[in-house]
Amino acid sequence: MTIDPSAAVHPSAHIEAGAVIGPDCRIGPFCLIGADVRLGRGVTVKSHAVVTGDTRIGDETTIFPFATIGEVPQDLKFKGEKTSLVIGARNRIREHVTINTGTEGGGGLTQVGDDCLIMAGAHVAHDCRIGNHVILVNNAALAGHCVIEDEVILGGLSGVHQFVRVGRGAMIGALTMVTADVIPYGLVQGPRGTLDGLNLVGLKRRGLDRGGIAALRDLFGALSDGNFRESARQAAEVADATPQVREVLDFILGPSDRSFLTPR
Repeated sequence: MTIDPSAAVHPSAHIEAGAVIGPDCRIGPFCLIGADVRLGRGVTVKSHAVVTGDTRIGDETTIFPFATIGEVPQDLKFKGEKTSLVIGARNRIREHVTINTGTEGGGGLTQVGDDCLIMAGAHVAHDCRIGNHVILVNNAALAGHCVIEDEVILGGLSGVHQFVRVGRGAMIGALTMVTADVIPYGLVQGPRGTLDGLNLVGLKRRGLDRGGIAALRDLFGALSDGNFRESARQAAEVADATPQVREVLDFILGPSDRSFLTPR
């Protein structure tokens, strides 16, 4: 193992041979750090947390007590092949969170970006890709192969079906089951989620002006009229679309393994 001299490791923590503990790391009591784990600068692993598997943790990320990071996938097809988990910088991974490594069939990598808040009890399954500034509220769960783009918020006790994509800036309400792709900036709520509009609060917080919000509202109205993809293709022919409108259209017209949540 390699432990930087500036790191502080509690005597009761178990660091397996081969692990790399970076500068200024803090490893609390009764933690387990596996042999293939690499911790960046200033990572904090609080008491009773487990970090295992082929796992990379970025600088200044904090892992709270009883989280289990880098364990094998909950997938019956998994046969012990070596797969990975990469977590970026400045994330806060709260109590009892579980994040699994990838599977061979899904590309072998689970990935979390930077500056995310993953609240207590949340689950990130194998081969998920999570962007930056994402919030998973308490007990939110992602099934395998999900793509969660930047600045998404998943409400408490929500669930996302495998292979679903959730576009940038979307908001998923609490207690919502998401079974199909969600457009960027979409607002989804209800026990079986439907696309109920735009995440206007999130758009305003990000500083989008009235003109940009109006353009997205016009697009939402057009998508509500008839065939979803065909409406998007027609809207894509407009040359002066705003960047946010173009982002939504590119998301709809891009490759997907699922259908889309559409307006009521």
